[in-house]
Amino acid sequence: MKLLSAAQMKEWDRYTIQKEPISSIDLMEKASRACFNWLESNSEAKTFFVFCGYGNNGGDGLAIARLLSKLDVQVRALILDDGGTYSNDFNINLERLKSVFTVPVTWLKPGAELPHIPEHAIIIDAIFGTGLNRPLDGLSEKLVNYINSLPNRVISIDMPSGLLCDSSSKNYTAIKADDTLTFQCLKKAFLIPENEENFGKVHILNIGLHPAYLDTIESKFELIDKTLVQSFYKPRKDFAHKGSFGHALIVAGSFGKMGAAILCTRACLRSGVGLVTAHVPQKGIDTIQTSTPEAMCKIDNSGDIVTEIDYDLGIYSAIGIGPGIGKEQATANLLFGLLQNYKKPMVLDADALNILSVNRDWYSLLPENTILTPHPVEFTRLFDETMDDFEKTEIALQKARELNAVILLKGHYTLIATPSGKGYFNTTGNAGMAKGGSGDVLTGILTGLLAQGYTSEQATIMGVYIHGLAGDKAAEKYGMDAMISGDLVEEMRHAFL
Repeated sequence: MKLLSAAQMKEWDRYTIQKEPISSIDLMEKASRACFNWLESNSEAKTFFVFCGYGNNGGDGLAIARLLSKLDVQVRALILDDGGTYSNDFNINLERLKSVFTVPVTWLKPGAELPHIPEHAIIIDAIFGTGLNRPLDGLSEKLVNYINSLPNRVISIDMPSGLLCDSSSKNYTAIKADDTLTFQCLKKAFLIPENEENFGKVHILNIGLHPAYLDTIESKFELIDKTLVQSFYKPRKDFAHKGSFGHALIVAGSFGKMGAAILCTRACLRSGVGLVTAHVPQKGIDTIQTSTPEAMCKIDNSGDIVTEIDYDLGIYSAIGIGPGIGKEQATANLLFGLLQNYKKPMVLDADALNILSVNRDWYSLLPENTILTPHPVEFTRLFDETMDDFEKTEIALQKARELNAVILLKGHYTLIATPSGKGYFNTTGNAGMAKGGSGDVLTGILTGLLAQGYTSEQATIMGVYIHGLAGDKAAEKYGMDAMISGDLVEEMRHAFL
């Protein structure tokens, strides 16, 4: 699913109006009715305060107030009146609302006292939508700060007022909603960590925008969904054998951190790869062979850490390195040797990334289409501090192009930045996965998929989707608190099914 900008969303409205055809006021009515239907099903409140701006978002609010008046509830509409220009559809809905004598309308002017709102009332925020392109000030800022100071449940329409759709709103005044009812698809602002406290739980309402519009545009970002993953999934042929599915090498673990090697190796085995070899320290051999008997082992010359690979790398379809390896100089030397001698795409995670970050002259040695998997702190170590999370997505795309690598920036909506300049946000996964070992599982999955012949981009898209879906299955089974990273490996089977 393409991720659209505010301008593209506005154009989608226009396209729908032309192609259906449908009038803009009737399209607004569909959007407002979708919000009304949601409110009717998800709220038992008897009092609603609907705050409206002067654009089409305010028009939505007026229509919602009118529709709510048909229920056995009290509704009050409050309109921002600070000199802005009211849209045509706003004015039409204002006239329609005036015919409903049970809904009082209050005009909020600069300097006027803001209304008392009882705690049991629901506040509907329809002040500004996706079209906002500047920080709030004056009366609008005062109003939003007032709403945020109240204990009431707040429901925003399309976008919490004050939040920008396509760029950072960091340190801006914006509504802190409990729920956001957005139209047709997610917006980029809902995928960015810095906005988390503003949008609450996001609910996507289908308002029937014309689907053909998506074929007419290009988008820098896409959402990863089941359809995309299935489009390049490779079903197994009946006469295939283990050699048909590649041979992965996992370089992981150190004394006291063999769990990382086990999780990574087990996940790699579950990914569908034909053969897996784990390179581990001498003291880890019994642990790895007992826990993952399906994997072969290469034993390092060191007892405690991985220090040297003295065998032919040519037999391996892909290499994953980093989980639990530590940052000793001898381990750094091993990574340097891999970068010099192995020319196929690799997966670098955890301490491999930390070693790389302090040896930036090694960046040029990265094989083409290597996959880097930093979490936000590791990303900063690799590419320096960024001003905000929106800038971070742009830096990820820039560095992916410069390094000719796939950069996977971990998060609730993990971002995959590709060398082509395209970005993908993942839609599976949950907060229960925020535990030690989850990244080790992901590294194993990515390495296994890469070894099977998927391109780096395909392996990363499929890998994060499967990883997150396994997490969702684990959360359903154990709950987000009780689930552990090992559960992700076990639930991969259900994710693949």
